[in-house]
Amino acid sequence: MTEKRKWDDSVMMRAARGLPTERVPVWLMRQAGRYMAEYCAVREKTTFLELCKNPALSAEVMLTAVERLKVDAAIIFSDLLPILEPMGLMLEFAAGEGPLIHNPVRSADDVARVRELTDVSPLDFVFETVRQTRAGLDESLPVIGFAGAPFTLAGYAVEGCGSRDFRLAKTMMYSQPEHWHTLLDKIAETVARYLIEQARAGAQILQLFDSWAGCLSCDDYRQYVLPHSRKVFDLVRDACPDTPMIHFGTGNPMLLPLFREAGGNVIGVDWRIPIDTAWDMIGHDRAVQGNLDPVVLLAGGDVIGRHAAAILQKAAHRPGFIFNLGHGILPQTPPANVVALVEMVKAFQIGRGTSVS
Repeated sequence: MTEKRKWDDSVMMRAARGLPTERVPVWLMRQAGRYMAEYCAVREKTTFLELCKNPALSAEVMLTAVERLKVDAAIIFSDLLPILEPMGLMLEFAAGEGPLIHNPVRSADDVARVRELTDVSPLDFVFETVRQTRAGLDESLPVIGFAGAPFTLAGYAVEGCGSRDFRLAKTMMYSQPEHWHTLLDKIAETVARYLIEQARAGAQILQLFDSWAGCLSCDDYRQYVLPHSRKVFDLVRDACPDTPMIHFGTGNPMLLPLFREAGGNVIGVDWRIPIDTAWDMIGHDRAVQGNLDPVVLLAGGDVIGRHAAAILQKAAHRPGFIFNLGHGILPQTPPANVVALVEMVKAFQIGRGTSVS
């Protein structure tokens, strides 16, 4: 039997397990990022990819954000894409252009050269970031590890960069389904091992980001993606049965029941659907996370309060709700507005409908 630690009784861990909490937990995607002066000061000294590969700096920027915002969890500072480098893809974060893959996957031969990682030690810098973040964090707060989902990572690998329509990836999916499934299977196996090692390094919760799955129809998601995401969740659950997992996607609310089917103790919800409607679609036996539009944080206190209150009043009467944004904090966001949001959510009284405006 594992020793019980303070984080086990935290509001974040209890909500992730669908248990009652005295208040709604809150953390935010991209809670350490370009909107914070402290982060920008670090970034002036190094490139983004070099920062991701520097555990001491990565832990520092996240611990600084947690201390300033007073959120209920620390997600490790990293990125979805460095996992692709040891798999054989040439990754660059180009200034002003975002991530670029210089040898994208477009053919059967390209799929064959992608390496499934049976040994994830080339990603030790991420596991050390987990360890250093855990060591520097108050024991009452959990650490969240994460990875990109198979479709989102395959999307980048095939397109070679971000995309509006994922034309090349979807064309491979439709016209070369055998090679598509081979590619996603390699990614799924690798991602599962990667997440398991993050849990072993000290992450109490794991989140799988399927940031680009919203470009798919429900039928296409079920046929071409769901089995691979399910494999990740099944493998991690078997290895780490006590580690709650969050399944996050964005863009197409009709996929929510399929995200639930693929796996996850908590299903992330973006701002395109009311949180109570989403929870009805997902099923009340799962926890949910969401779902403030990040742009609301640009608008100021009264607007933030009204929007946050609407979400909390729809969701907070039921155990298993985690407050978050529907996507990450935007770089233009005033830090004071983020601090105010966290304070508002923490002040909301479950079951009493206390206004946060």
